[in-house]
Amino acid sequence: MVGRMIICCLLFSLNAAGQEQNTTDSVSTQESKPTLMGRFHQVQQFLDTRAKAKVDPNYIEVPDKPWRVILRYKENMVNVDYYHSADFPATHEHTEWDLRFEPPLASSIGFWVGYRGTGFSYSKSLSKNAGRYYSFSTTGAKYGFNFRLRRFNTNDAQFSATDHKDGQADGERYDTAFNMPTPVWIRSVYVNGYYVFNGRRYSQAAAYNQSVIQRRSAGSFLLGATWYQSSFDYSEIDNAFFMIIGDGVRRIKVHQANLGIGYGYNWVPLRGLVINAMAMPTVSVYNRVKVYKYDFNYYLAPKEPVDDYGEYNMQTKTWANGKPAKPLTMWKKGDNDLYYWDGGSETSYSALRLNLDLRLGIAYNWKNYFIGLQAQYNNFTYKKNQSKVNIFDAYARLSLGVRL
Repeated sequence: MVGRMIICCLLFSLNAAGQEQNTTDSVSTQESKPTLMGRFHQVQQFLDTRAKAKVDPNYIEVPDKPWRVILRYKENMVNVDYYHSADFPATHEHTEWDLRFEPPLASSIGFWVGYRGTGFSYSKSLSKNAGRYYSFSTTGAKYGFNFRLRRFNTNDAQFSATDHKDGQADGERYDTAFNMPTPVWIRSVYVNGYYVFNGRRYSQAAAYNQSVIQRRSAGSFLLGATWYQSSFDYSEIDNAFFMIIGDGVRRIKVHQANLGIGYGYNWVPLRGLVINAMAMPTVSVYNRVKVYKYDFNYYLAPKEPVDDYGEYNMQTKTWANGKPAKPLTMWKKGDNDLYYWDGGSETSYSALRLNLDLRLGIAYNWKNYFIGLQAQYNNFTYKKNQSKVNIFDAYARLSLGVRL
């Protein structure tokens, strides 16, 4: 009996000890389970360790404070040059004209917030009708990516025209500045990515978003890819004159992919200061142009008799003499016999357009603060039959930031 009691007491003690141990293990497991904030810190540590491991510390310094808040002031310039030509074989005449849109410099103020090389920016224009500007960017030791979007309208235009007869200029070149009857809308989306071959010693980001600090001078070849799409729209009928002389074109949409190789160099004349220059010519490997048109009961032609045209019939889309359109020389804004209708769209593809990406950046770092000045210039071209559009897009930006 005594033996049984001793055994029962031992079993009870062991069971109680096991329960206590299980309770302790359970509490310990709960305490060691990572919280959401703990996981966030683990991700931060991983990114920080990776950022420092990818570069040569003798050339590139990765700041201990990873967060940056940047205030930006920007001046943006856009120049759109729309060229068109028309031939009249029967009279041996040829005419060329340029319609250029050069809105005033667009001033904007905004901010950039990000962690290491990744962040988002927003800018609000200080100029009338200059639109809004959004961008997103991310950079690493070997790569960079940025996206920007802008949409605006303008009335400011410059018109030039030259007539030719038998291959010779016929009269003086006509050139005038004026306001478009209704605004021209221009929208652009720019996506750019690049690969740095010497990413351990050269950083593009050191001069443009200050995620790292260049300590010694270095350069590198860069491989770049660009996706650019834009639309150029002046479809309001008050602009009919320009649509008629432009073969009915009222809107142009472009999708363009470019590849290129360039070179960038960071010069460090003194501690904390870096001056960067980069040039990258690119070639379009995909160039899709889609034009939308109106059809009119007028057309661009040399002077010819128009007395026998009579009234225009919208049902048959012909004049009384059976012709579908008559020369533009008799049309005046406000005439009741100006008619137009949807002329459909045309899509064409071409390649091997040469574009250019130029950049200049200066940055100075002290303690946890930095100041920078950046400039970028892009040129995009596209062509459709006898029409050609050049877009020049450039900006200069002043930045003041702090590391947190």
